[in-house]
This record gives sequence, C-alpha cells and structure tokens, in this order.
Amino acid sequence: MRALQSLIESSVATLYGVSVTHCWAIKLGTITDTYTANNILSGYTKCRELGVALKVFDEIPHRDTVTWNSMIAGYVNCGNLERAWRALNSMRRCGFMGDGYTFASILKGVACEGCIYFGLLAHSLIVKTGFEGDVYSASALLDMYAKCERVEDASTVFHGMPERNSVSWNAMIAGFAEAGDRETSFFLLDSMEREGVRLDDGTLAPLLTLLDDPEFYKITMLIHAKIIKHGLAFDNTVCNATITSYSECGSIADAKKMFVSSISTRDLVTWNSMLAAYVAHNQGLLAFKLFQEMLDLGFKPDIYTYTSTISACFEDAHQNLGKSMHALVIKTGLEQSISISNSLIAMYLKSNKRYVEDATQIFESMVVKDNVSWNSVLTGFSQYGLSEHALVFFKKMRSGPLELDHYAFSAVLRSCSDLATLQLGQQVHALALKSSFEANDFVASSLIFMYSKCGIIEDARKSFEATPKDTSITWNSIIFGYAQHGQGKAALDLFTLMRDSKVKVDHITFVAVLTACSHIGLVEEGQSILEYMESDYGIIPRMEHYTCGIDLFGRAGRLELAKALIESMPFEPDATVWKTLLGACRTCGDIELATQVASCLLELEPEEHCTYVLLSNMYGHLKRWDEKASVKRLMRERGVKKVPGCSWIEVKNELHAFNAEDHSHPYCEEIYQVLENLMSEIKNLENATHLEIICDLDSVG
Repeated sequence: MRALQSLIESSVATLYGVSVTHCWAIKLGTITDTYTANNILSGYTKCRELGVALKVFDEIPHRDTVTWNSMIAGYVNCGNLERAWRALNSMRRCGFMGDGYTFASILKGVACEGCIYFGLLAHSLIVKTGFEGDVYSASALLDMYAKCERVEDASTVFHGMPERNSVSWNAMIAGFAEAGDRETSFFLLDSMEREGVRLDDGTLAPLLTLLDDPEFYKITMLIHAKIIKHGLAFDNTVCNATITSYSECGSIADAKKMFVSSISTRDLVTWNSMLAAYVAHNQGLLAFKLFQEMLDLGFKPDIYTYTSTISACFEDAHQNLGKSMHALVIKTGLEQSISISNSLIAMYLKSNKRYVEDATQIFESMVVKDNVSWNSVLTGFSQYGLSEHALVFFKKMRSGPLELDHYAFSAVLRSCSDLATLQLGQQVHALALKSSFEANDFVASSLIFMYSKCGIIEDARKSFEATPKDTSITWNSIIFGYAQHGQGKAALDLFTLMRDSKVKVDHITFVAVLTACSHIGLVEEGQSILEYMESDYGIIPRMEHYTCGIDLFGRAGRLELAKALIESMPFEPDATVWKTLLGACRTCGDIELATQVASCLLELEPEEHCTYVLLSNMYGHLKRWDEKASVKRLMRERGVKKVPGCSWIEVKNELHAFNAEDHSHPYCEEIYQVLENLMSEIKNLENATHLEIICDLDSVG
C-alpha cells in the first residue's frame, strides 16, 4: 500500500503514468480507497482525459469533497464552465456544500471566460454558504471581478476580506493595471509593502505593463531594483515584462542587458520580447540575427516570432532578408496563417512601390482574409499614390462580407484627397456618417485633409468641429489645412488654442506649425519654434522639422540660413532635405549651390527624374546651354525618363485621367476633336482682338 501511494505521489501528470497507477490500483484492489481513487481521478483531469476521469468518478463508491473538486477543476481546465457549474449543482444535491477550493475553481473558469453571470451566482452562493471570509474563495472572487473588468466590485470584496494574502493583493494590482489605472496600482503596491506582504512575480509583472513611455524610465529602474531585491531576476514572467518595459521606455540597451542576464531561464516569450524590442527601435538587422540565433539554439518559433521578424524587414536594404523570411514561411507551411500573411503584405508595402504586386499576390492567394488584410492593401495603394486602384479596391471591399472600419475610411478618403475628387469624397463622408465613424479621430482627420485638398476649407473646419478634439490628430490636420491654404495666421491661432485646450502636441503638430510659418513668411517665429521645441515641449526635432526650416528660409530667400541649418543637423540629410534646398536654389536663382545640391541628390536617387529636370530648366533659364545638354546626356546614359504630367477630372462620379499626348482613353478621338475646336476658337478670338486693336489705332491716327 505504501509503495502504491509513493507511485501515485511521484507520478508525473502524463497519461501513461496515470494509466500505470490506475492499473496497479485495480490489480491490488485499492481502487475503492477514496484517497487513491481521488489521486487517479485528479491525474486524468490534469491530462484532460475527461471521458476516462468521468468513468473513474462514477466508480468511486465513497466520494468526498476532493472527488467533486477534481471533476469541477477538470471541467474548468478544459474550458467547459457550464459542465463545471452543473457538477457543482450535483455536488450540492448530494449533500456536499463545497469549500474554498470548489469556489476557487469555478471562479477561475468565470475569469477565463469572462462570464460574469456565473460569477455573480457563485458570489451569492459563497455568501449563502458562509465562505466569504475564506481567503481562497475571496481571493478567487476578487480575481474574477478584476479579470471581468469590474475593479470596483473587486475592490469591495478586497476591503471586506478579514485576511489578505499575496494572491489577493496581486489580483487587485493586476485588475487595476489591466484597467490602465496606474495611480491605484502603485498605491496598492505601497500598501502591500507597508503591510509586510512579500512581493512576487504576480505583483511586479502587471505593474511593468503600465510603464510604456520614456517618462516612466526611472520608475522602471526602481521596479527592476525591487525585482533584484526580492530574488525575482531569473523569473521568466518578470524578466519578459522588464525587457518589454525598458524597450517601451526608450532604452533598448537596458532591455538587451536584461535579455543577456536571462540566458539560463529564457523561454519563447523572452526571445519574442527581445525581438519586439528590436523591431520597435528599428533595429531590423539585430532582430534578424536574434531570430537566427534562436533557431540555432533549437527554439521553435511561433506565429508571433515570425510576424515580429518579418516586420523587421521592411526597409529596402533588408529586402533580401524579407524574401528569405517569405521563403521560410512557405517551407514551414505557414503561408495560410492570416497573421503571417498580413505581416508579409505589410512588409512588401512598406518597402518600396516596386513590391506592391508582391503584396497583392499574397493577398489574392489567401484563403481567409480579415480586415487587416484588406486594409493593408488599401492603405498601400493610397500611400503610393495608386489612388485609382485604391478606389476600385474599396468598391470591392464594400461588396465583401467584412464590415468597413475606420482604417478603410481613412485610406479611401486619402485617395479621394490625392485625386481631388470632391463628389466621391462627399459620398464616402456620407457612408462614414451612416457607419457612425465620422467622429473617429482618424476618419475625421482624413475628412479634414480631403476637404482641404479639394479647396473647401470651410467644410474641413466643420469636420474638425464635429470631433471631440481631445487628441492631436484632428488638430494637426486642420492646422495643416489652413497652412496649405495660405491662411498661416489662422493656423497659428489654432496652435495657440490647441495649447490652451491642454491637448498634447506631438512632432506632427510642429511640422504643421512650421509649414504655416513658411507659407506666410514668418521666418523669425519659425526659427524660434525650431530652436525651442525640444526645451519647451520635449520634442526632439526630426528630419521633417529641419526640412520645414529649410523651406522656411528658402522661401524667404535666405539660403545661407538654410545651408547653416543643414550643417547643424545631428544626422545626415536625406533626399527630401536636398530636394527642398534645390527648390530654394531655383527660387533664389543660385545655380552654383543648385549644382552642388543636385550632385548630392543624384548620388542618393540616381533614378529620380525631377532632379535632372529642375537642374536642366535652371541652366536653360540662364542660357547655359552646354550644362543643360550635359544634364540631358546624363539622363539618357542612365536611362532616366521624364515622367509626363498627369491631370484628371471627375465627370458623373467617374474619374478620367489624362497624360500628355495620351491616346488610351476610350473617347480620345472625341476629346481631341473638342480640343481642336477650342484651339480654333481661341485663335479666332486672338485674331478678332488684334483686328480691334488695329481699328482703334487707325481711328486714333
């Protein structure tokens, strides 16, 4: 008998081990012993063999509370809360009232499924049976309320507990952390320490999820110190949360230190956390190397691993890595995973316009598509200026089974803006109103942008006024709108109103404000904003802010200031910076500086036709024909062709696009005939005007 008990206690929860124990119990005739049968029953439920467990349960002649608890826990662990509840009712009908473990199991199931109805029934049963003072029942009860997002009810239970353990405190902290209540979560931590309750992984890991901004970096360090103090530095849950927190607080170096220190205890989540950190900090190559190291050490990637690594390969320089990942996905048979396919689509669309076709091929090959799949392709078309494709694709989306969301409306409105198709934009606006998305920040921002681009700033302002105006998204759009309409003063007034309304400004706000200063020639004010935006607002100037500053000085004819600004930049200028300065050179007629700038641009973007054309035109304007010919010759040698201008009009809700000397339109013959007639009329008008002038001169003579 003692040997059998030893076998039961030492047997791991594997089906084979439980089956062997079961056989021995039958052979020795001890299966009728309640203790032995309960252990076998518990083993089967842990292996999720509920069918066999139920047979054992039916054959136990003398069931006790432990027997019933094992079956209830088994149902809960298999996600069958309804069967667990029925078992609880049967248990009570058989005269067993249950105990703290009974209610803890039921409430665990309620918390996992978020079924508050059963939670409320369990609470009333706990009160009725007098178990509200039991620490296990009360802890499970407040954990259930917290996970069902009813933190106030959880708090009521918590404050009514005669005795609290670490589980109780952790459940409260986790609940308020999940609700995003940072202040209450840290207040509970302080109270917990004052009462002398030992902190563990369940205490600190939820708190770390709240530290997701650079302003919380010092607090993350303090929590890290507590982790070390309480000997939790090698706990997986805490380690993984610390890596993520350091990353989101802006310190990839500290995240990496934490990752390196966890070498003996890493699990898949640890690797994924570090991968996500590299991706968030645009360290694509390091993310890919980490992925390779992970494979070399025998860790099997999951879907999150693949999606993180793929998203690290969006830059042009990393395209070969991205294609390698695509090949690996196909090799491992994961190409039909919606998440992975969506990541591949996003990777190709973020890389370069050349890869739009690759993205659409993946999309078309997907058996099942979700909103992310559709929105990714639609947004890709919109961002690359393939606006006509975007409108056709949006029409296809509308006829599909999925409901349109704010991402879809935002993307299609951007395409309407690019094409300046007011009538179609108004129809999309009506559809957004019908779908109750007009107050969404992103949709409202796109509406503001669309009406601004179509020249109706009044309607843009109406869309702005219809939003809650509590984030910077819509403020930025309306400031941009007024700036681009040449109403710089109105734009700056809105910036002042935004600050007075306590709306947090961001880097995009300053791009809009600097654009406004540029368009109305407020050089000193724009220069001041650029100099003080970091010290006064905590926003470090980015490339786009310097570009706005160069445009500001260039429009004012102050090229020396523009050059000095480029030299003061803490990073190498990109093509946009040089293009802006080249435009300023054209405005000021400085051909020597333009030549220097153009040489930098031709190194960065040798295939971009605009640089050649602009430089050629400047040489032509100054009658420097040899230099103009040299530029044209260089274009021919490099195979660069001038992209013809394109125009479009909207007629009866249909878009018509035209290129110079284009004959692709189905009505091109009629169109050219009308153009000839118009030219003839213009010539007749010119001749008539000349004749009138001659007659007038004769009469004067």
